[in-house]
Amino acid sequence: MKNYFLLVLVLGLSAPLFAQKPNRGAIRGNVFEKETAQPVAFATVQVEGPETRGTATDINGFFSIADLPPGTYRLKVTYVGYDDYALEVIIKGGEVLFKNITLQESGRSLEEIVISGKKEQARTEIQVSKISVTPKQIRALPSTGGQADIAQYLTVLPGVIFTGDQGGQLYIRGGSPVQNRILLDGMTIYNPFHSIGFFSVFETELIRNVDVLTGGFNAEHGGRISAIVDVKTREGNRKRLAGLVSASPFQARAIVEGPIVPLREDGGSSISFVLAGKQALIDRAGKQLYPYVNDGNGIPFQYRDLYGKVSLMTGSGSQVNFFAFNYDDGVRFDIADFNWTSSGGGMDFTLIPANSNTVVNGVLTYSAYNSRIQEADRKPRSSGINGFFAALNFTNFDRNSEFRYGLELNGFRTDFAFENFRGLRIEQIENTTELAFYLRWKYKMGGLVIEPGFRFQYYLSLNDISPEPRLGLKYNITDRFRLKAAGGWYSQNLLATVNERDVVNLFVGFLSGPEETVFKPGSTTERTDHRLQKSVHGVAGFEIDVTNNFDLNIEGYYKNFTQLLALNRFKTLPQEPNYITETGKAYGIDFSGKWEAKRFYVWGAYSFAFVTRFDGQQEYPPIFDRRHNMNIVTTYQAGAKKEWEFGARWNLGSGFPFTQTQGFYTVFDFNRGINTDVLTSNGNLGILYSTTRNGGRLPYYHRLDVSVKRTLTFTKYLKAEIIASATNLYNRPNIFYFDRVRYQRVNQLPILPSLSMTVQF
Repeated sequence: MKNYFLLVLVLGLSAPLFAQKPNRGAIRGNVFEKETAQPVAFATVQVEGPETRGTATDINGFFSIADLPPGTYRLKVTYVGYDDYALEVIIKGGEVLFKNITLQESGRSLEEIVISGKKEQARTEIQVSKISVTPKQIRALPSTGGQADIAQYLTVLPGVIFTGDQGGQLYIRGGSPVQNRILLDGMTIYNPFHSIGFFSVFETELIRNVDVLTGGFNAEHGGRISAIVDVKTREGNRKRLAGLVSASPFQARAIVEGPIVPLREDGGSSISFVLAGKQALIDRAGKQLYPYVNDGNGIPFQYRDLYGKVSLMTGSGSQVNFFAFNYDDGVRFDIADFNWTSSGGGMDFTLIPANSNTVVNGVLTYSAYNSRIQEADRKPRSSGINGFFAALNFTNFDRNSEFRYGLELNGFRTDFAFENFRGLRIEQIENTTELAFYLRWKYKMGGLVIEPGFRFQYYLSLNDISPEPRLGLKYNITDRFRLKAAGGWYSQNLLATVNERDVVNLFVGFLSGPEETVFKPGSTTERTDHRLQKSVHGVAGFEIDVTNNFDLNIEGYYKNFTQLLALNRFKTLPQEPNYITETGKAYGIDFSGKWEAKRFYVWGAYSFAFVTRFDGQQEYPPIFDRRHNMNIVTTYQAGAKKEWEFGARWNLGSGFPFTQTQGFYTVFDFNRGINTDVLTSNGNLGILYSTTRNGGRLPYYHRLDVSVKRTLTFTKYLKAEIIASATNLYNRPNIFYFDRVRYQRVNQLPILPSLSMTVQF
């Protein structure tokens, strides 16, 4: 622990080393939208003077242009849909000038799309296997129940596999859900989706940005071996009280936000808040509106979400946020009863010191998740996990480079009880702590952008060390054609289990890596070097801006899962190990294209992928191996003020694999010893599984969703949206769940027409 504090001290003392050069200056600042004082992301910022330089604001509206010679400059900020901003500034040697810039929404009618900061970002950021999603994109998707949700948008991204309408789980380029780290403002969210897979725990209207890193991510992210989904929420309105109320047959939701200390026109400090909540209605409305679903018993989903945030911002751009959430969920079928709860909170901060090119930010959070499933005639399974996360990061901006480094401390506790398909009970209560140090350097040299990184991950409870080099590359052949590649080593100490009896899984339990001995796949040879799950990623591809409005992206990837840990499905005796090791591979190619015009938007993605696992006895496809996956999304805006919007989305996916059933037999527990009457008493029902693991395939999955939206504007701030939608328009019977004991199939949701209304004020 002494070494830990010493490292923090060294990092803190090193910050002054990145002070601005004495004979050079810098300008940085935040760009805000005037009405709400929300940050403007991807705005183009230019300075013209002794040197002409440019950049784009990040997702928080922040920009920094360093290493400028002293002199008089013209600072210009442009963004589509807003009036241009221009100001003359004087930069002195060694000075770091800070500006808060406010953009006014333009009254002009924009007749064509112009090049924005996103094009500049595409040229200067690596962005291999990285997809950034904004609320505008989420709302453009035809939404179930008329209410947009990130859960519905993630399913259209290349490389992302979703198991369906009900009990949805997220699989990203060969990684299982536990191998994907889901973050909400720095908090780890262990289950981001409700049991009705159309909706997540995240409130769309509060999302600022979602970064989906499907592989090859750099050193600032760790603790997972497949992918990262990083959700950032916005601050509340800093100018006035605002909000919305919305209702549909699926759910009702409400948001209220506003200033505690308003932001003045001339800048200064401000404090704002935002509160959001939603409540499921489908369990109550389903019987009346959808009597043909679930044999007339309604749609048995219940959930409630609450989220709150308070934000403090200073006149110099420094900021601190406090946030908390509580989510709960439940689903009850005749054959299964499943529920979970999740809660947490924390704070983050951004410190922008004067006369330094270094920006400091940090986060401290806590989150917990508990789940339980009870199936007919089966003992319950339960899982609980809770933990904290703390991080301190430093980012230094220079002329053509960016250097970022930081320290992370992560700890969690697991409480797990599970009965495998052979009737043996496995339990675990463990505490684990992880410490990580990382650094990443990005340098731009002509058309080449290089981004090497390194992460040092130390797992205290296992006394295992994982050095993890990372690298990203991009080469701009032209302004419209870019090559890119990335890769690295990854590790994690969290694992999950699924029940082999489930053709489609509702319950996923969480465990920390075992402290007990683990063995190499299919052998009794001890694994002495480490007890971690590990993988190696390699990704390469290219981007083409075919026209100003049409972008094409193609990426091939390969993930080698060199060690995976799983519950021992072959365990037949209590003295046998609880865990086995496996290896695996995931590889494929993803195609995606986007076309945007004045009123028309089309997005298409196709993935051709293979996922395999080797358990020491046979190579098999895991339950989420989907060979083909295609999504097409389109929207069209009509009317003089684009008050009408028509949308459609179609998804096609090949069938998931499953282990077939060979037969059944009677099992006696012999709880009366030799007095057990095996001739006349009734035992439990045992299942004989095929010796070929996951040798069967479910039918193809496909679904069409459509929507029509009408926007009514009453005043500057008051407007209403009425949305008519239909999910699964042609009523495709896609499989959801199959109970082997009862030999009973439950399909995913049939056609569900809906009408919703949202009022914003």
